[in-house]
Amino acid sequence: MRYLPLGIIGVTLAATAYAEVVREVATEGELVAAIQGAAPGTTIVVASGEYEGGLFFTELHGTPTEFLGTPALPIRIMGADTGNPPIFRGGTNGMQLSNISHVVLQDLHFTGATGNGLNIDDGGTFDSPSHHVTLRRITVTDAGPEGNRDGIKLSGVQDFLVEDCVIEHWGDAGQGVDMVGCHRGRIMGCEIRHRADVHAAGIQAKGGSRDIVIRGNVIEGTARGINIGGSTGLAFFRPEPQGYEAKDIVVEGNVFIRNHAPIAFVGVEGAVVRYNTLYRPGRWAIRILQEMREDGFVPSRNGVFTDNIVVFRSAEWAHGGVNIGPETASETFTFARNVWFCEDDADNSVPTLPTDETDGLVGVDPLLRDPAGGDFSIPPESPALGRGHTGLPG
Repeated sequence: MRYLPLGIIGVTLAATAYAEVVREVATEGELVAAIQGAAPGTTIVVASGEYEGGLFFTELHGTPTEFLGTPALPIRIMGADTGNPPIFRGGTNGMQLSNISHVVLQDLHFTGATGNGLNIDDGGTFDSPSHHVTLRRITVTDAGPEGNRDGIKLSGVQDFLVEDCVIEHWGDAGQGVDMVGCHRGRIMGCEIRHRADVHAAGIQAKGGSRDIVIRGNVIEGTARGINIGGSTGLAFFRPEPQGYEAKDIVVEGNVFIRNHAPIAFVGVEGAVVRYNTLYRPGRWAIRILQEMREDGFVPSRNGVFTDNIVVFRSAEWAHGGVNIGPETASETFTFARNVWFCEDDADNSVPTLPTDETDGLVGVDPLLRDPAGGDFSIPPESPALGRGHTGLPG
């Protein structure tokens, strides 16, 4: 879908009518006025300090590069000091943006929201998603703290980037980053931390989400590290139910630390999990589940799990390390070249997989450099060279 809201003549006029403008703000009133008056090309620079959360804005639209070769003119809202970002404290949502396009948020900190830390959505208009949204160096802390409350909530967002963000502690049944009906997005270089004793997930893609790449993140202490799929009410699928919770999701180059189950395939139609390092899963390395059982939905199928390093301990490991629920098509999953190592009992390293693995490495120490110190890389002499998060090509 192309997002050209005006005809060709209108596009030409709109593209030439705007210019880059920088507005510096230091109070909540100045910030609200600047955002409400923002046009394509406006950069709002927010001074360090504390601001009241609970902000809501709608219909913010920059312009894309497709406008007859003119420069992109996004709307930017950014902290003045990367090392000391402005703090938005409290509110139901720290900030909510609805029906937006070509918007960049960076170097902002949201804390203490009773709902979601940062909420971006389509305003409930499923045929007109928010799109071309960049979240860079956003920090979210202590959202919730109870119930289905998320650090960053994305509903009906397309062509997006979440990069170098830090998310710590959110609702005990929520997600660090939750995507419902999102398409063509990337989540990269983020740090996501919670407590494994709650039901929260680090990252979730459900409700018809498709074509998402989750790369190079650190996810620690969640129940499900990445929930590929999930369970969504039929009314919330975007644009409408397509017979799967998630499709064509790629999870690569990530580090998972002490998550109850780092990877869960749930109502998936195709997903690739490759070149990740899974350290000390609390019970399973992988879950293959089917939570959506409405007519017309495919069983969880066609997952790929390759070139990962899985290091676990016997007392924390359910036998075999893989949980397969009913009504799934686990026989369609592919496993290849993974490393499986029980660090306190190498003879107990054999996983129980639903299909035969190709060229797996079982019971051999990958020689992680210093897990206690947070270094999960491997030295050149490791038998696992080329696998795990440091083995990701490119």
